[in-house]
Amino acid sequence: MADKGPNRAARFWGDFKSFAFSDSLLKVAIAFVLGAAVAALIKSLVESFITPLIAAIFGQSDFSNLTFTVNGSVFTYGNFLNAFISFLLIALVLFFIVKAVIRVMGEKAEKRSCGHCMEDVSIAATRCPHCTSELTPEVA
Repeated sequence: MADKGPNRAARFWGDFKSFAFSDSLLKVAIAFVLGAAVAALIKSLVESFITPLIAAIFGQSDFSNLTFTVNGSVFTYGNFLNAFISFLLIALVLFFIVKAVIRVMGEKAEKRSCGHCMEDVSIAATRCPHCTSELTPEVA
């Protein structure tokens, strides 16, 4: 007999609530929003300051106006240069953020799964701290 009625709906909403408001999903959502904000900030920095500065050094007023024409087709490579510089700066900022977080939190030892309880344990562990099963240490 199929499960029907308010219990099924309550279970569904309970499952959805635990999924939607889980710590890991909220962390990913926050990281995504912060990443989008950092990307918008860096894009603005590149378009407002960096490319005009570089363009002024090379005698141009702005990169976004740079184009070339082939058989009547216009290619706006200046916009690509803006996007490329933005990408490089975003990658650089993220690199520094990740390096700083690793330095603050410390690098975590490499982990593996315990073959008995499936919990994460250090690769050098000889006994699982969760289920106390004996383990063979892995050689790196």
